Amino acid sequence: MITLHYLENSRAQRILWLLEELGVEYEIKHYHRNKETMLAPPELKDVHPLGKSPVLTDTENCIAESAAIVEYLIDTHGNGKLIPQTGTKEYLKYREFMHYAEGSIMPFMLLSLIFNKIKEAPMPFFVKPIAKGIANKTMHNFVSPNLKTHLTYLDNELAKTGWFAGSEMTGADVMMSFPLEASAARTNLSEEYHNIASFLDRIHQMPSYKSAIDKGLPYAYA
Repeated sequence: MITLHYLENSRAQRILWLLEELGVEYEIKHYHRNKETMLAPPELKDVHPLGKSPVLTDTENCIAESAAIVEYLIDTHGNGKLIPQTGTKEYLKYREFMHYAEGSIMPFMLLSLIFNKIKEAPMPFFVKPIAKGIANKTMHNFVSPNLKTHLTYLDNELAKTGWFAGSEMTGADVMMSFPLEASAARTNLSEEYHNIASFLDRIHQMPSYKSAIDKGLPYAYA
């Protein structure tokens, strides 16, 4: 039996969506974040040494990392669904965005979160202007320009077919949902990135996505 170890407000939501889209049997184990630290509970380390989510267990298999889980589910339970034919340009795009989601855009999303938290963090009054100045300068000169480059690239890619790897939804779209939802939580994408906004609206209307929202814990990025 497949078990999804699901942490609230995490990348696990897209795995739950994928499970619903594939229509496979599974069970879900919910985990709540620490309300003070917002970190995952220690119980997750009983499942995987890193104590992170998502983690998927399937009989003797224990799989971490979102892309690895998405590929495992599509390969073993997809019956050819959600993956382009190998050897095609669409397949190359599929592989690109499967890794791009966490390898390229999410580091800048994380940096944005960290530097914004630095500006709000409690510290001695004489240090705060210095810390805030460093954070603002780093955001202005490095993080924000890179995020703009990535979002422009993604918006242009979606302009072609509305999906990231061909004319139909694939696992690449599942992977890309989280960074784009995280972006939408901080930016009004509809003002400048119309294709990204349309992509998010479209997946949020899918029955499988709505079902996943109902079965998961509260998800702030939907």
